[in-house]
Amino acid sequence: MSLLFVLAFLVGPPVVLLTVIGPPLRGWPTTDQLRAWLQQPLTEETLTAGLAIGAWLIWLLVAYTVAVRIIVRLRATTAWLRRVPLPTPLQATASGMAGAAVFGVATNTVTTPPEPPQPVLTGTATLHDETAPDDHRDQAGREDGVTVAGGWLPRDVAEQVTAAAALVWLRRRRDYQPHPTHPDDTDLTPLPPTVTAVQAALADTPSAPPSDGSTTPFAALPVGGVGLTGPGTLPIGRGLLVTAILAGQRPSSTSLIVTKATLALLLGPAAETLGRRLPLTIVDTIDEAAQLLQPDGPATEESSPGQRPDELSSGPNHRTIVLLNEHDGDEEQLTQLAATGTATAALLVVLGKRPDGPNWHANSTGHLHDPHHPIMPSPRLCVLDQTAATDLLSVIARPAPPPPHTATEPPLHPYPGSPDVPLPRQVDRPRPQRLHRTPQQQLHLRILGDPQLLIDDEPLAIRRSASLQVLVFLAIHSNGANTAQLTDAIWPGLPRRSLTGRLYTALSDLRSTIRTASDLPVIDHADDRYRLSPKHIDVDLWNLHATIHQAAAALTHTAAAWQTVLDAYPADLATTRTWPWLDPHREATRRRIIDLCAALAAKEPDPHRSLQLLQDGISIDPHNADLHGLASGALTALGHPQTAAEL
Repeated sequence: MSLLFVLAFLVGPPVVLLTVIGPPLRGWPTTDQLRAWLQQPLTEETLTAGLAIGAWLIWLLVAYTVAVRIIVRLRATTAWLRRVPLPTPLQATASGMAGAAVFGVATNTVTTPPEPPQPVLTGTATLHDETAPDDHRDQAGREDGVTVAGGWLPRDVAEQVTAAAALVWLRRRRDYQPHPTHPDDTDLTPLPPTVTAVQAALADTPSAPPSDGSTTPFAALPVGGVGLTGPGTLPIGRGLLVTAILAGQRPSSTSLIVTKATLALLLGPAAETLGRRLPLTIVDTIDEAAQLLQPDGPATEESSPGQRPDELSSGPNHRTIVLLNEHDGDEEQLTQLAATGTATAALLVVLGKRPDGPNWHANSTGHLHDPHHPIMPSPRLCVLDQTAATDLLSVIARPAPPPPHTATEPPLHPYPGSPDVPLPRQVDRPRPQRLHRTPQQQLHLRILGDPQLLIDDEPLAIRRSASLQVLVFLAIHSNGANTAQLTDAIWPGLPRRSLTGRLYTALSDLRSTIRTASDLPVIDHADDRYRLSPKHIDVDLWNLHATIHQAAAALTHTAAAWQTVLDAYPADLATTRTWPWLDPHREATRRRIIDLCAALAAKEPDPHRSLQLLQDGISIDPHNADLHGLASGALTALGHPQTAAEL
């Protein structure tokens, strides 16, 4: 209908004007006609001619507007068609075989059960790029990327980042030394914002089976390497840096050589300090990179002693990546390095124009375009700015050495409590009051283990993951939290102004869900702070804190009192959830319990009972090295050196 209306509007007025009035110009006016018009300008004939000319001008304006819109649409359609990935010959053959198989068999009625509902995504990232021309998905139908503030990561890279972040917390658990009077929680700082944004984006989405590393983003680049030009050159260079280092963590995968100038260009001021802790080889010149690619190349200081980059890992899928920029050397040096790389199957990526090889255009979204083959599909690589790249590399790098403790440092004061056993530190909760409610309705929030809200011992299903996060966050922060704290924790990396509506939706859904089963007001809101009402809900974490207070105040039967504390800790804080904001609180709570086990074991006169307490601590945190060392010493003292060595 729109097309018919436009055609009628373009064709109708000219037909009417030509039929009724005639053509707008029948020739140039003569001298007599001009003299008559000057003597008497307003005649019926001149008015008719003026109206006809005005009508023709209006029609020309409309026709010009329609023509411009058509040209814009044609250009957009042509650009989209150029980016449509064409099927490869193998895919076309497979599609033809599948079609023949479908039409060659009889049709059977098959009843397919409906797909289960997907969990709600609560991360910061949209799992697609809204600026991309097409929707990329993997074989499982999931979005294949994570968009964060400062860049975009392929899903495989994002999952490797979450694995690296998990290893950071495992390393912190391993290195912590239980000490109830002087606990050191300086390493419980949250991970960088970009890392938590990636974690939040993948927190409630199913993870894919680990890849073998054979299909890396480098497979999309030409054999031998490529030069990158365009606005996305440096962002893609940072993405290649992160991708190559992550791929190098896999056996027989990738080793990376980068020049010092290129690393400084990509990372800025952080290149010097961060580069020493990254698993890569840094060279000063292109000639050094060429020597390293030689079969008998020397080792470098950044590599392990006696090893070259090609010896750090080997295997059928191993690949050496050389990353440099166009100003690292002249044309002759780049050509010689490219020849050496081709002979050794290395991949040379030049951030800038490459004089001796293909040059692809890199746009700001991470798509690469080969100007010589415009109809070829454009691969998309990881793109990062300096802040995002530094955040991601900080969790991949080796841990920085801790600052030395000087003798002038003031001693830490022990926590208040029983003189027999010091009181472990609490999160931020004053001593809670025991709740006295009528037995008709009991609301209990269990967050030690799998988070569940129980109403009369029956679990209440909470549909939104964000609503459950709000509930757990307020249970941990019993003093309450404001809107900014909640949005920063649940949706890290996104601007707060766009998240207020999400928070209100999550709170409204949570209140309505609780209201269907109970009339008790669970969440109080005053002075822009949300709190769980201790009068109407009981939280197992609060009860754990109260039990610790009671055990610390006990003057007799202290062993039984502290055993009650251990019994009140059935599992880690929200152990089934991977929300990134949980990690510091989960680790702090776990540390207070193993601090207790170590303190009781140190004061226990019975060596067997002391060993049992240490074993209880190991069962709570099996990654802590100090507990294993104490338990090994206890076993040796009891005459079991072989068991101690096995432990």
